[in-house]
Amino acid sequence: MRFALTEEQLSFGAAIDALLGPADVAGACRGWAAGETADGLRLWGRLAELGVPGLRVPEEFGGTGSTPLDLAVVCERLGYHGVPGPYLESVALAPALPIDAAVLTELAKGTARVSVAAPPHSPFAVDADAATHRYLLTGRTLASARVERSLTSIDPTRRLALLAPVEVVGVAGAHVLDEVVLAAAAWLVGAGQRLLDETVGHVTARRQFGRPIGEFQAVKHALADVRVGLDFARPLVRGAAHALGSGAAGTRDVPAAKVLAGQAAYRAARTALQLHGAIGYTRELDLSRWILRVRALIGAWGTPAHHRARVLDGPAGS
Repeated sequence: MRFALTEEQLSFGAAIDALLGPADVAGACRGWAAGETADGLRLWGRLAELGVPGLRVPEEFGGTGSTPLDLAVVCERLGYHGVPGPYLESVALAPALPIDAAVLTELAKGTARVSVAAPPHSPFAVDADAATHRYLLTGRTLASARVERSLTSIDPTRRLALLAPVEVVGVAGAHVLDEVVLAAAAWLVGAGQRLLDETVGHVTARRQFGRPIGEFQAVKHALADVRVGLDFARPLVRGAAHALGSGAAGTRDVPAAKVLAGQAAYRAARTALQLHGAIGYTRELDLSRWILRVRALIGAWGTPAHHRARVLDGPAGS
């Protein structure tokens, strides 16, 4: 199977980079963590102009009806830039849910933001206070929901909430969470790559004993291990996207991608923290945004243990 991206997918990823690269994403994240969502919502609106929220919304509702591989490409770039907001739930999960057509149309326009809790694997809703629509998925039963109480997350840009059901709106498919698990895996790869890039820049500039610390063999080996991990995880994520695109619901590829992406991103986070030294622990350094997001996403939409069990229990040949 050929995992290379098409020119269109590469161009879409480059367009996201061109939009978010010069933007003050760090400032938007700091504001979002403090409950000031204006800058983050402006970023949401600009990404909506590129068609990001409507990526998986069918064309009849104003979306682009793109493939799971397109979703993986976009989420990797969003993870690389570390944008705040319920993108995983809105872009990847909401179009797969049995929700009203009007909500899908709003998603495609970029005027809707969806937050979803799905206990036990994702018991709390992310950014429910900034969402326009909230849902609680219990088993396969989907209900509209309201915020019962707010909670804190290890990642301050992911504000959590416990939801209470209001009204049943439909019954979801058996493998409705596959796409959001795929999206989380792609996001982890993007975050891991950003941590690697930031660390390479740091060890190139930081000097000890008259030399950049990046010239020391131990540092080179640590960074090489991170690179190898990410290079193994990325094609597995794309392979999982191909499997979903071919209609392989419940495929082992999706949980396997989530596990390996989490491992690769966690290694990137640990290495980045170690090689940055004491400044890596500070909230003032933007590095912490990706470190904390990685730690939060590793357990989001299913723990590594849950997904390893899915791989073991998956249908033969999947």
